[in-house]
Amino acid sequence: MIKVILRKGREESVRRFHPWVFSGAVAEIQGTPAEGDIVGVYSGDGSFLAAGHYQIGSIAVRILSFDEDVNSPDFWKTMIYRALKVRISTGIASPLPGTGRIPVSVPSCTSSDTDCYRLVHGEGDNLPGLVIDYYNGVCVMQAHSVGMFRSRKQICDALKEVYGETLQAVYDKSSGTVPFKAGLDPVDGYLYRKDGFDDSGFTVRENGHGFIVDWTEGQKTGFFLDQRENRALVERYASGRQVLNLFCYTGGFSVYALAGGAAHVDSVDSSRKAISLVDRNVALNGFGQDRHSSLCCDAIDYLKTVPEGKYDLMIVDPPAFAKHRGALKNALRAYQRLNAAAISKVASGGLVFTFSCSQVVDKESFALAVFSAAAQTRRSVRILDRFNQPADHAVNIYHPEGEYLKGLLLYVE
Repeated sequence: MIKVILRKGREESVRRFHPWVFSGAVAEIQGTPAEGDIVGVYSGDGSFLAAGHYQIGSIAVRILSFDEDVNSPDFWKTMIYRALKVRISTGIASPLPGTGRIPVSVPSCTSSDTDCYRLVHGEGDNLPGLVIDYYNGVCVMQAHSVGMFRSRKQICDALKEVYGETLQAVYDKSSGTVPFKAGLDPVDGYLYRKDGFDDSGFTVRENGHGFIVDWTEGQKTGFFLDQRENRALVERYASGRQVLNLFCYTGGFSVYALAGGAAHVDSVDSSRKAISLVDRNVALNGFGQDRHSSLCCDAIDYLKTVPEGKYDLMIVDPPAFAKHRGALKNALRAYQRLNAAAISKVASGGLVFTFSCSQVVDKESFALAVFSAAAQTRRSVRILDRFNQPADHAVNIYHPEGEYLKGLLLYVE
């Protein structure tokens, strides 16, 4: 194994199980690794610390293991098993059929109303650079590092071993996430597909509601699984309300609001493909156009035209306004403007569910932006609840940077 030797005193973060080795901590590299190779990380005195994927950039190594087992033939299967055990223990995933497929120590819980979840959440599952979402027998993976992209076939084989005959397909959707490198030509497509499998109109269930998932053309892996619990909360509050779902994507919040008894829901998104799926998802769940309207337009522009008091429940769930620290100030200003517009327009006694999925925007900064927005409107605003990502998007305690989703429920007078 090629050795990455750290500078004296720079091994402490690794000893504290942080999953990244920054390039500035590297004293020397013994060998000539290609990007994505598995390398060993050693202290200056020669002690083994960890092993992981080598990469060129500010992060030199993404750590896969703090033991020397990373080259074991069972490594990927073991890691997938561990990730699935977490989902089963929280009740979001069901135990797999078949003797011995999951160790007996795993609690026997079922999730008959939900058949989709995040199986692997990068650093949260000690697999930095890898995301896998599970959709009713289909695993959709995204590699965010060259190492994970180069390992995709082994990962696919591990998924087949873990899920057995229940696995219908494995789809690799890494073309938009893996860093661009010369000689690397990622093309999205199936790594495995069971004979007869048809992905057209593929549906999943979440808390008893049905959704069509399009992983080939849709955003991310096809569905925003991280809002599952927050959608359920919208359902609880929606009864009798006029609802506006901004940046609605495929209508997750809209379906839940309709199921909760909303008087009417307006779904707004700038993507015509997304709006088409909203209409299909609304119809799939048995709701008609008498209680739902979809609008294909810019959400912010639409909000500017909304009469004050028209809506008494708003969902404000924009895409990430900042994907790197250099964009942080502009992002916070954008969150402030957007939330000021929503707070100023919502009816008295109305609710605003507002979110940020920008990882570089921490919860305190987001709350401050919303506070500034409220102060700008000079309305009385209370915080009723605070939100974060669900259990299947777990945060590694040694990698707090993995906490990205945050939200507030506001009551506006």
